[in-house]
Amino acid sequence: MRIHLWLPELVRTKGGIQVFSGFFLRALVAARGAEGLQLFCKNDRRGSLDGVVPGRMPARCAGDWPGVLRTAAFVGQIVPAAVRERPALIVCGHMNFAAAAYWVHRWTGVPYWIIAHGIEAWDLRRPGMRAAVRGAQRILAVSRFTRDRLIAQLDLPGDQVVLLPNTFDAAGLAVGPKPEYLLRRYGLSAGQPVVLTVARLSSPERYKGYDKIIEAMPAILERVPDAHYVLVGKGDDRARVERRVREMGIEDHVSLAGFVPEGELKDHYNLCDVFAMPSKGEGFGIVFLEALACGKPVVAGNQDGSRDALCDGELGALIHPDEVGQIARTLADILLRRYEHPLMYRPEALREAVVARYGYGRFEALVREHLAAPVNEV
Repeated sequence: MRIHLWLPELVRTKGGIQVFSGFFLRALVAARGAEGLQLFCKNDRRGSLDGVVPGRMPARCAGDWPGVLRTAAFVGQIVPAAVRERPALIVCGHMNFAAAAYWVHRWTGVPYWIIAHGIEAWDLRRPGMRAAVRGAQRILAVSRFTRDRLIAQLDLPGDQVVLLPNTFDAAGLAVGPKPEYLLRRYGLSAGQPVVLTVARLSSPERYKGYDKIIEAMPAILERVPDAHYVLVGKGDDRARVERRVREMGIEDHVSLAGFVPEGELKDHYNLCDVFAMPSKGEGFGIVFLEALACGKPVVAGNQDGSRDALCDGELGALIHPDEVGQIARTLADILLRRYEHPLMYRPEALREAVVARYGYGRFEALVREHLAAPVNEV
């Protein structure tokens, strides 16, 4: 069974979709073998995948083309290859590739699946895109929230959209003490309460809620005077965030960490006493899983796919992402160990629960199930 896998990228940038794509590729190789797969990456450069994908797997990249020409160059790779080779299945790693797969299917009959992550799938207005999504033989949604919105807006049959939740590398994460080098870096004491967010500081991604935590800090400090907020991430929104922190007079209680290498992320999770990202536009949120795997209490929004990551509150606290007062109360209660939750202050139990629900083994098993399940022609 030859499968063509169309991905935005694996290595050029690092975000939730890229991480998911890497795990999905790994699961496909485990299920079908590298020889049965052909990989196409839109934004990665030629040669950048050496050592990332199995050596026997054909891989083509369009990332060497200038941005204004890259989409056309990528389509010029994926469509002729699919028409010529007639794979048994095309998997679109992003909704934006659905139109190309739709036309390949119309011309050749090759079936296609779409992976639906989050905000890109929640408000499909263009008729061509709506037709392409409707024409998919299967849609893999990373959360119930995304699945339900797709079904509702396009009036899809329920069995056309199935769940494939995000996963994470549990082996690279562990419960541990606060790292001394990070305490020194941020000028913190070992017993100082720390709130952590890991997110891109990007204008289009303010929906992740770091602004709301900054707004909540004065109320948090009234109850927890030595609380400190560490915000990890880089992007074009940093200068505005810095100004906001100065305007509020909380510079001594906020550290903008900027870019943090992958090897330091685990240590940052262990530095904090609570991980918080009150998003209202998250498709799922792998960072929630990573924090839970380090045994940390987690606070997330209740208006998006974050609910799936926290199993509707079973694994953490869900709050309204626009209610600054509720955010402040919840974070202060957790820091003071007054928040009532059966797992909140049991680090090893939190880790066991998230690994059982979202560990890679479960993810790979679901990929195998979806590949084996019959699909009705749309």
